[in-house]
Amino acid sequence: ATLHQPASLSVVLGLSKRFCFEDVADLWEGMLAACREHGVSQLSLDLNPSVNGLAIALAACGVQKKGVIDKVPRTKNMDLICLSGHVGAAYMGLHVLEREKVAFTSSGEQPDLSKYKAVLGSYLSPEIKPGIIDRFVEADVLPSNGYFLTRGLGEAILRLSHDTGLGAKIYLEKIPISSQTFAMAEEIDMDAVTAAMNGGDDYKFIFTVPLGKHDVIRKDFQDFEVIGHMARPDVGAVLVTPEGAELPIHAQGF
Repeated sequence: ATLHQPASLSVVLGLSKRFCFEDVADLWEGMLAACREHGVSQLSLDLNPSVNGLAIALAACGVQKKGVIDKVPRTKNMDLICLSGHVGAAYMGLHVLEREKVAFTSSGEQPDLSKYKAVLGSYLSPEIKPGIIDRFVEADVLPSNGYFLTRGLGEAILRLSHDTGLGAKIYLEKIPISSQTFAMAEEIDMDAVTAAMNGGDDYKFIFTVPLGKHDVIRKDFQDFEVIGHMARPDVGAVLVTPEGAELPIHAQGF
């Protein structure tokens, strides 16, 4: 594995006749803004006809970051498992939309979504902080086995355990869950931890770093959370409760 900086993005759009020029211009403007934010210097667009509405195909490539060694350290027992932000909010945002759609269909009244802005934003417009590669390089931290969360934290932990051949311990009280997510989960009578473990589309970055980088992570990556550590293979992937019980992690998915 290597660390790469985003460099180019090729976009192919399939468009049916119901899309006008203004629709394509709005979509392209958003793509340009994202590329500027993340330092993508080369961007191409190809338009093709489609009979099924809108289809988007993306192909991206990166360049190896200068000053970074070719090989990232192999994940080992007791390596730290880090997470780049709170989880579960996108799943709660989906629940808000589904519930309010039913209410709107039955009553015809426009719903008031103002108090759900945080969870709706997490679902409708998730953000990946730019410059993360530069931060890793400056702090001399080379993460390994990194994933973006798209199917819930549980699925990512199981994939991490499978890919490394190691066990993983995740501490329940260390999982970052926002107060808005807790509030929405209580409103619909759902456990917020269940939403975090089995939800999806959070687009947070989960990765492992050597145990010796603990102080660096605490100092230079205070917006990240250390949620657990790798373990012996026989441990499996487990969720550790505050009482010390180890519960096997299952991933139902989004």
